[in-house]
Amino acid sequence: MNLQVILGNFALILFVLMLVTGVIWFLDVFYLAKQRRLAADRALADYDARNAKLTADGIKLDNTSSRATIEAALLRQPTWIEYSGSFFPVIALVFFLRSFLYEPFKIPSSSMVPTLLVGDLILVNKFTYGIRLPVINKKVIELNNPQRGDVMVFKYPMDMSQDYIKRVVGVPGDKITYENKRLTVNGKAVEYTALDDYLDDEHLVYNKQFQENLTGVAHRILNNEQALTLNRGDVKRFPHSEACSYQYEGFTCTVPAGNYFMMGDNRDNSADSRYWGFVPDKNIVGKAFFVWMNLSNLRRIGGIH
Repeated sequence: MNLQVILGNFALILFVLMLVTGVIWFLDVFYLAKQRRLAADRALADYDARNAKLTADGIKLDNTSSRATIEAALLRQPTWIEYSGSFFPVIALVFFLRSFLYEPFKIPSSSMVPTLLVGDLILVNKFTYGIRLPVINKKVIELNNPQRGDVMVFKYPMDMSQDYIKRVVGVPGDKITYENKRLTVNGKAVEYTALDDYLDDEHLVYNKQFQENLTGVAHRILNNEQALTLNRGDVKRFPHSEACSYQYEGFTCTVPAGNYFMMGDNRDNSADSRYWGFVPDKNIVGKAFFVWMNLSNLRRIGGIH
């Protein structure tokens, strides 16, 4: 699932804007403002000297308003500096919040239905899996590792400019088997409980709905009885592909160190690790944890499970 950011690499755009406005603000505070003050002092000194001479010649002037006008004009910030100084703290705050704390995303497709719906506006925790440098996404402080069942945002391994969201099914060292639309993790079959069929509003069809208990994390998934368990023709070449073996009705993969196996909850409508491989730790963006709005469904608000 592609989580398109409105203006492409928004983090890079914010960083450049913050850098430019910050340099202008810093230059004004520590240099340009002082230069304007010096220029104003010189102009006022000349003005006072001229008026003093006129007064000595017997000409009395009321120069209070004129003096204040001259000073205000010379101390006034140019428009480009004024706007830069106003925007810099706002841009810096937004950059800090979305780089190190929480980042918003919008869900554009149905691969995580029924957990996440098209149009959901979600928040992603950027620090739960470690502190990363913005823009380059390099981890500098280790914290927690992704766990099975987490809903995680990451850079799509086939195109690092795209952000994807899936559920963590396998962590490093896990042996994942998917046969006949059922998961087995490290030799233990995952538990499934049948629920009422789920109406797909987009295609006006009903899908089978189950509660999947993924090693203690219960969540809903969908299956389309008419779809194949795995479409072998869509499987791409990917790093560590030798760790996977594919059969007609499924596959088995052993997750390499430093990688994760991801699947969508809408199992038969999701391009995920079954087709393009593992997600390296360096690609992790953060953990999705909250739906805060959906303009098409105002009741959509709450935690993500």
